[in-house]
Amino acid sequence: AASAPKPLPSSGPKSLREMPHPLATSSSEEMGPALTPSPDLLLPRSIADKDLSLPNGTPVDTSSPASSSSLLNRLQLDDDLDVEARDLFVTVDDPKKHVCTMETYITYRVTTKTTRAEFDLPEYSVRRRYQDFDWLRNKLEESQPTHLIPPLPEKFVVKGVVDRFSEEFVETRRKALDKFLKRITDHPVLSFNEHFNVFLTAKDLNAYKKQGMALLSKMGESVKYVTGGYKLRSRPLEFAAIGDYLDTFSLKLGTIDRIAQRIIKEQLEYLVELREYGPVYSTWGGLEVELSEPLEGVSACIGNCCTALEELSEDMTEDFLPVLREYILYAESMKNVLKKRDQVQAEYEAKLEAVALKREDRPKVPTDVEKCQDRVECFNADLKADMERWQNNKRQDFRQLLMGMADKNIQYYEKVCVT
Repeated sequence: AASAPKPLPSSGPKSLREMPHPLATSSSEEMGPALTPSPDLLLPRSIADKDLSLPNGTPVDTSSPASSSSLLNRLQLDDDLDVEARDLFVTVDDPKKHVCTMETYITYRVTTKTTRAEFDLPEYSVRRRYQDFDWLRNKLEESQPTHLIPPLPEKFVVKGVVDRFSEEFVETRRKALDKFLKRITDHPVLSFNEHFNVFLTAKDLNAYKKQGMALLSKMGESVKYVTGGYKLRSRPLEFAAIGDYLDTFSLKLGTIDRIAQRIIKEQLEYLVELREYGPVYSTWGGLEVELSEPLEGVSACIGNCCTALEELSEDMTEDFLPVLREYILYAESMKNVLKKRDQVQAEYEAKLEAVALKREDRPKVPTDVEKCQDRVECFNADLKADMERWQNNKRQDFRQLLMGMADKNIQYYEKVCVT
């Protein structure tokens, strides 16, 4: 009989031997706890039941913090606990505009510091443009099809709405690209990918693009998914739950994104009108000597309100909206990995049927069927591990995002009330 598949280094916290067979029966006894959706895929629980510890297991004091900033600092301290264990640090900064005969583009400095043996030097500094980041992501998708690849910010912007060479847009994109590389750096499998190594270290990346990376390892060939005519009967329950969760999550985030954009639009329209009132009261004060002092006070108050509202709108535009859009793209990336998993399982089911139809007395399952089963188990384990990691990141990111926006709104109303 064929030997049991061996667990792979990238297969998540559970051994492949512990994974349920993709064609197992759906009875409750046989499915067991392995097909129980994770807590985040079930109905929401109260905060008191859910947030008793941070993603890494650190207990959280459930008493009310003095302010949202104190809770934010508490979460930030949790982030710093793993810094000493890291051996790879990557940052994106120093955007520069390049004007050529054929095109104009922005490059960013990518700085790497590491103690890993895979790198020849402890520190690297290279310049990359957006299309280089896009090349990296495509290569990661090709070579690591079982893993969730972090999303890139959208390449195109609506014409006439955003200037892609403006300081605000370039800085927003720089932050997104920096987060993209940090997501890869923190991943236990993607961070060791050879394409990622080349991206961080090669002085001339175009040379590698032209060569088609022929000299690099072919690690993705054994797990390439099939795009043929196989059709999956039905997803296992836990992966069906993941798909439903992602659909609902994308829908709700899309609604929040539209509402946030409408709020920002109304704030900016109100800001334009508010700015017209200050000079009116100043002019009025010049004409009414007896009322000049209170009228100038009203004018100054309006000026302070304008400044506070402008800062609040900028915070929502630069900090709030990018996180929403990143996670909308993240959900789409996870859906794509889920579809690839389905394709591999469908291929496996088709091969099993083909073997069953052949009435030959075979001593063991054919090798191609075993390999296909290995791909299914690899997809299952990697997808579950990446989903768990994504859920932990999402909880932490949204805590910081919402607490930060609460602080910004508190500061805004304090400024307005004082004035």
